[in-house]
Amino acid sequence: MSGNRTFTMIKPDATGAGNTGAITKMIEEAGFRIVAMKKTKLSPEMAGKFYEIHKERSFYGELCAYMSSGSIVPMILEKENAVEDFRKLIGATDPKKAALGTVRALFAKSIDANAIHGSDSDENAAIEGNFFFSQFERF
Repeated sequence: MSGNRTFTMIKPDATGAGNTGAITKMIEEAGFRIVAMKKTKLSPEMAGKFYEIHKERSFYGELCAYMSSGSIVPMILEKENAVEDFRKLIGATDPKKAALGTVRALFAKSIDANAIHGSDSDENAAIEGNFFFSQFERF
């Protein structure tokens, strides 16, 4: 199913602001099928493992603190051309540069508190999805 699944995570700023339902609705209205979804909270250690790829970067500590500061909603989504279509739906990381009508243009507070994560490749979608959903080990 390469190309048909992606991973997303609604971040603490968006869950804390009560935007989970509106964002989920946008995802479904864009033709994505939610295969798996849960509400959870990352410990600082779990956030560190998830973002280990950024361990050497200056923002790593702040990122882990932010991602463990409140509830998140990780999801596995399904649709043809899932990764690319989802990246278009969520918009640019910087909400000031995000296209009108995208998730980040509507719900992000800043480049750091940008409401939602979206995998950047099929490979990373599988890795990230498996981090949260063990039943998808064969993503």
